[in-house]
Amino acid sequence: MDQITSIRPKITPKDFFIWLGAMVALYWSVVAFIFLVFGYIDYVFPNPLVYQVDPYSGSIPYEMASILVLFPIYAALIYFIRREIARDPARGEVWIRRWALILTLFIAGFTMAIDVVILLTTFFRGEELTTAFLLKFALVFLVAAVGFMHFAADLKGYWDNNRKKAWAVSIAVGVLALASVFAGFFIIGTPQHARLARFDSQKVSDLQNIQWQVVNYWQQKQKLPQSLVDLRDPISGFVSPVDPQSGAAYGYRILTKPLSFELCADFNLQGNDVNKGGIAIPRPVSEPMLGSIDETSGSWEHAEGQTCFERTIDPERYPPVKR
Repeated sequence: MDQITSIRPKITPKDFFIWLGAMVALYWSVVAFIFLVFGYIDYVFPNPLVYQVDPYSGSIPYEMASILVLFPIYAALIYFIRREIARDPARGEVWIRRWALILTLFIAGFTMAIDVVILLTTFFRGEELTTAFLLKFALVFLVAAVGFMHFAADLKGYWDNNRKKAWAVSIAVGVLALASVFAGFFIIGTPQHARLARFDSQKVSDLQNIQWQVVNYWQQKQKLPQSLVDLRDPISGFVSPVDPQSGAAYGYRILTKPLSFELCADFNLQGNDVNKGGIAIPRPVSEPMLGSIDETSGSWEHAEGQTCFERTIDPERYPPVKR
């Protein structure tokens, strides 16, 4: 038995914390990558029972940031470790290295087994194997399998003996990590796009609020308000909202058609773009009770730029309040 294998080198505090940092950064990056791709899958194949919200209001920004920060830390620590092993091959025999690699193999193998169990359980229950579910299964299994093979080879010293291949793998994984982040800008849109969509969603919500205040005003006074200022109610505390983006008042005017009016706002995106951006257009809070003003009142689809919504009050549905 040679000197390297017969005499185990002592582990230093530097060894311990470098390996600890590398493993924490690795696990954190892998989990962030998986959940980031899960977010993309849920966006492309949405669940109709789940209310769609702005994708950037959830965990996606956190996962993007985790990958951009922690994966380079892992890469730098692994580079330092391999450089130290190249200078002193005995450093490859420290116990924490073997423990870290074996622990990673255990986690990867266990993850693959659990992934298959979940797939088979879903199948035996007769539940639908949706595209989103199968893609998530394939993603987790593939990541775990690749990780298992990589660290099994590392445990045998393969990457120490094939440094060019190790560099190629490191570069490929780094490119994949960056691509997973920037792909989101094409899949779910940029954060700026999401911000504009949130503004549009708030504008629609404000117009809905104003709409029902106008209806209530007519029921109480049997006339339409001349301006949005007339809707001010010190007792209830209602003050007509303004455009959250520009601070300007929303457009309102009475039409020539009896009991008709229109509400206007300046939108950033087309109505379909808002939905594409993951922003769900809100509906009135108690729509079943309030009903609709007319057959088109439930539609808040809009074009980019100034858009007006014409509404006509049905006095049979919204009779005046009897005194």
